[in-house]
Amino acid sequence: MSSFSLYDTLASVIPKELALPSYLFSFESGVTPLSTWKEVGIAMFTYFLVIFSGRELMKKLPAFKLQFLFQCHNLFLSTGSALLLILMVQEIAPIVYNHGFWYAICNPAAFTEKLEFYYIINYYIKYYELLDTVFLVLKKKNLAFLHVFHHSATAVLCFTQLQGTTSVQWVVITINLLVHVIMYYYYFATAGGKKLWWKKYLTTMQITQFIIDIFIIYIASYGHFVHAYGAGRLPNIGDCAGSEGAALFGCALISSYLFLFIGFYRATYKATAAAKEKRGGKGSKVIREGKNGSAIVTEK
Repeated sequence: MSSFSLYDTLASVIPKELALPSYLFSFESGVTPLSTWKEVGIAMFTYFLVIFSGRELMKKLPAFKLQFLFQCHNLFLSTGSALLLILMVQEIAPIVYNHGFWYAICNPAAFTEKLEFYYIINYYIKYYELLDTVFLVLKKKNLAFLHVFHHSATAVLCFTQLQGTTSVQWVVITINLLVHVIMYYYYFATAGGKKLWWKKYLTTMQITQFIIDIFIIYIASYGHFVHAYGAGRLPNIGDCAGSEGAALFGCALISSYLFLFIGFYRATYKATAAAKEKRGGKGSKVIREGKNGSAIVTEK
């Protein structure tokens, strides 16, 4: 009995006249859209120009609510992330099962045609996610450095990993997709008026994501650099596929994400808790006078 393939099922229902061009299935520098440093640079410049000039323009205009559009945007990203995650897991699971985890993150053969196609889709989604910032501008919300840096740098990160053909990138992408399924659902639900209590734990999940990413990509990068430059002098766990530039950029950027998100967590939740405690928050006692003149002590 043949196993069910979501990829093949989706492909079978797409009309042939809507078939995607071949350069979208494989990342060809200078052919695939947004496949050169020049194109990526222009895209990032356009992003910064739009959001910062838009912020100045919005100072003279009232904020837009955009509730319905914002919900549609977040629902699309949540469901789209879930679909892409399922497709990737269907491709990755047999590789890990048949060949082992090290093979799946380091062997050049683990950079399969289907995964490359999924990586390209994920890469383009990162440009669509830049609309998150446009919504912030139109709603006259604060443009935090973490938000702007994270959104723009992640698109560049995906570009470098595609260009560098790193086999390990599926680890970072799949965990990120899982986080985005939950995160964009949170924004979809709260935009509709729901009061969800777990935003703090969403940030914790993001921090955990980067810890796992760093652990795995550092091991993969160590394997490559020791194999290339330290064989015989350091313990060698085997070579790992991908360009050295992509490996170094990925390690540096995701490490910066970890520190930035930890800083955000402390500033947002620790500082808020401390401020509440200072104002006499949870657990503080309030003394008020009862009807008969007796003192009544209650907990806030």
